Amino acid sequence: MPSLRALLLNATLYLSMIVVMVLALPSLLLPRAVLRGIVRLWGRYFLLLCRVVGGLDVEVRGREKIPAGPLLVASKHQSIWETFAFLALFDDSCFILKRELTWIPLFGWLAVKARMVSVDRRGGARVLSQLNERARAEIRRGNGRQIIFFPEGTRRPPGAPPQYKQGISHLYAKLGVPCLPVALNAGLFWPRRSMAIRPGTILVEILDPLPPGLPRDEFHRRMQDGIETASDRLLAEGLASLGDRAPVLPARATEERR
Repeated sequence: MPSLRALLLNATLYLSMIVVMVLALPSLLLPRAVLRGIVRLWGRYFLLLCRVVGGLDVEVRGREKIPAGPLLVASKHQSIWETFAFLALFDDSCFILKRELTWIPLFGWLAVKARMVSVDRRGGARVLSQLNERARAEIRRGNGRQIIFFPEGTRRPPGAPPQYKQGISHLYAKLGVPCLPVALNAGLFWPRRSMAIRPGTILVEILDPLPPGLPRDEFHRRMQDGIETASDRLLAEGLASLGDRAPVLPARATEERR
């Protein structure tokens, strides 16, 4: 059952999102750099809100490994937390969205202005081609955008068996830019599909960038192994920090900790 603190955080979060989107409407008529600044400020506000209201702090390890210039970010995805937090972590983040999200008033208008990449997931084989071309277009603009990609496609509970899709490998081959793997344990503290929150410190680890041009199979193996190994280690640290408040994990996670 959600605690009072969790309910307050969720209510404050979504109310403040509406307020910020309304205040950001004039940026639709201004250069995109204005909205980019608003988005980064919102990301920082989100982290502050999590800490003050939700008791959720964050420790980012390896921040110095983020290279300058255009980048493909491949991240573990466990929670809604990283979706907002990455807005503060990266200078010019570009998320992959379902096309339907761009139809939502306020949010959709701002997403289009921010040049997020939207795709029609019902388009079958065309979706991958559409995604590659839209992402390449953002990279070719030469403004150092960071394409944020969750290789498993959806949020996975901490310790669940990995389900990495091949889309990340195709995108990596097409973009020709470094790939930055990111591990985290956010799902321990803010579980998916839940309003319940466990106060504590979320760990994020930036891993060594993978250079462009690797064979597709080698890239996929190194990317997945790196993210999973680091995420399992962060998972163990998070469980230890939670103590008696730690959740029951799938069998795989328990075996990894032995």
